[in-house]
Amino acid sequence: MYYTYMDSPIGIVNLTANDQGVTRLHLNEEPTVPKEAGNTVLAQTMEQLKAYFAGELQEFTVPLDPDGTEFQRQVWSGLQDIPYGHTWSYGELAQHIGRPSAVRAVGLANGRNPVSLIVPCHRVIGADGSLTGYAGGIERKKFLLDHEKHILNPALF
Repeated sequence: MYYTYMDSPIGIVNLTANDQGVTRLHLNEEPTVPKEAGNTVLAQTMEQLKAYFAGELQEFTVPLDPDGTEFQRQVWSGLQDIPYGHTWSYGELAQHIGRPSAVRAVGLANGRNPVSLIVPCHRVIGADGSLTGYAGGIERKKFLLDHEKHILNPALF
């Protein structure tokens, strides 16, 4: 396993990877992993995160290797289909992955996304448009959604 962290506009981004891909991305106020170098996956991830926050990247292409059940992986794959700067409700995500009656299970899998931001769980909102829970905190979720909307429509901000 390889570890590193970086500063970002929303706090410290803690990253973990193996030789296959990123296994974990966690947002925090302080580093929770050691600062180590030497893994090309982490170097590529940090470059893409910098580009994302600079408004130069809308889709991450780093390899991922998160640990999860088949259903969780299905949900996380569906999250990657939510367009940059847009939001879907939990129901829309459940419908998209072909599991329309599994809205609660989709919500739980969304909340267990170990590679948040890269797999954009922040783009899922309540059916009424409310900003529902986000492991990184609602303020970070709001920042990320506003950031993406600003990049797509700078005149609105």
